[in-house]
Amino acid sequence: MKLLTLNCHSWQEKNQLDKISCLASVIKEKEYDVIALQEVSQHIEAAYVDDHIKVDNYGYVLLQELKKLGVHDYELVWDIAHMGYEVYEEGLAILTKHPIVEEHSFFISKTSDVNDWKTRRVVGATISYNDELLSFYSCHLGWWKDDKEPFKDQFDSLWTSVKKDHPFFLLGDFNNNAFIRNEGYDYMKKHPLYDTYDLALKKDEGVTVEGKIAGWDENKEKLRIDLILTSDPFKVAQSQVIFNGNNKPVVSDHFGVEVILT
Repeated sequence: MKLLTLNCHSWQEKNQLDKISCLASVIKEKEYDVIALQEVSQHIEAAYVDDHIKVDNYGYVLLQELKKLGVHDYELVWDIAHMGYEVYEEGLAILTKHPIVEEHSFFISKTSDVNDWKTRRVVGATISYNDELLSFYSCHLGWWKDDKEPFKDQFDSLWTSVKKDHPFFLLGDFNNNAFIRNEGYDYMKKHPLYDTYDLALKKDEGVTVEGKIAGWDENKEKLRIDLILTSDPFKVAQSQVIFNGNNKPVVSDHFGVEVILT
């Protein structure tokens, strides 16, 4: 099984359509089973193509690019988290080529006001894979030291909301550097969770952010904040950073993480 997580920074990137085309080409090449995307936006004035998805929804546009490449087997699950950059409905998405048994969408922040940019939602899907149920959640959490919406409270809410009667994965931008001790990453590891990076037989440095990006305006360090965590100790052949300029072109202010399970 191949997994990918990527914070898209959608519609804030230069040459955005070219970068979506690049992402689609890599998805066709890699044939990911499940893809988790964050910062998946659509303009407030765009026309609807579905009950809540609009024509310029980043995930929907990506699906159209995949279809141009002859890839028709992905299904999109998306929901809004909050308003971003004044005119965008920013949300999260799961794309999968496997049968979706159940969709998930729930708030993990104290507020559920989508006009508050610190509102956080998690979007997920339970799929049938080799006659087994697996759940995947696309996550975009806040910061450890945020006075209004601290990471600890959001993760506690996430933890109580995920289905635990079968294996699950938490994928996304956790906004907590795995290289820093006694903060958000270590707090998550106190729970019965495995970092697929730790389980991987082959891995790279794991860095998914370098320097300043949105939300890390003063950053001068290398960060590992984009993660794929799981409830079970799966056999992981490889964990690698992708879309970092060395392994495929850069398509966002975050690099992606690709994991291969055996």
